[in-house]
Parts: sequence; structure tokens; C-alpha cells
Amino acid sequence: MSRKAFNTKTVSSSGPYSHVTDAGDFLYFSGQTAKNRLDVTEDLTGDIAKQTEIAFHNLFDVMEDAGVTEDQVVKVNVYLTTMKNFEAMNEVYKEKFSAPYPSRTCVAVLELPLGAEVEIEMIVKK
Repeated sequence: MSRKAFNTKTVSSSGPYSHVTDAGDFLYFSGQTAKNRLDVTEDLTGDIAKQTEIAFHNLFDVMEDAGVTEDQVVKVNVYLTTMKNFEAMNEVYKEKFSAPYPSRTCVAVLELPLGAEVEIEMIVKK
């Protein structure tokens, strides 16, 4: 199987990876943070709601380029640097999907790339 991948122009990569990889019936979206947004230069440290909003904005830009929508998302993984940020992230998250919601995992990690405090990745069924 040859790998088919997409990148979008509004989002940067913080390493050697594609924004989304096509695996037949599913698209696997790499994790996005506010730090990956090319037009954001302000320091968003501590503003979890804004970081979450931008991470979703990045993902939805990539989804648009891949020809899919948020209604096709089946799984979301959210990474936080502390669970104290869960409520702020969740307030933004619940506005991005409608019921029935995608499956989701949310975990706290020691660190995220580039000093981000929220990272979100998704799996989409075509």
C-alpha cells in the first residue's frame, strides 16, 4: 500500500509528518495545537479556550482540504498538560460537534511540542 497524505497551507508541521493520512475508509489527522497556526503570533500561554479553538480551526482547515466534515469524525484524542484545563477545553469542544458525539479520549501528558498546552487529533470515516 502506498501512503497518501495531505497538508494544508494555513497550518505548519512541527516535525516530519503529514497533516492527514488516507488509510482507505479512514483518514488519520495528526495532532494540532495553537502553535501550528501560521497566522498566530501572540503568546497564548494559559488561555486554554483559545488554544483549543485554534487547534480545532487547524483540524477543520485540514478536513476541508481533505474533503470531509466534522460530522464524519468518529474518534478524537485530546492531550492536555494538566487536567486542571479539562473544563476550559471541554467548553470549546462541546461547540464543535453535535450529538451523537464522536468517541473521545482525553489524557494529561507531561509536555507537548512547542510549549502547547492542548493538542487534538482525530480519526474520520470517509
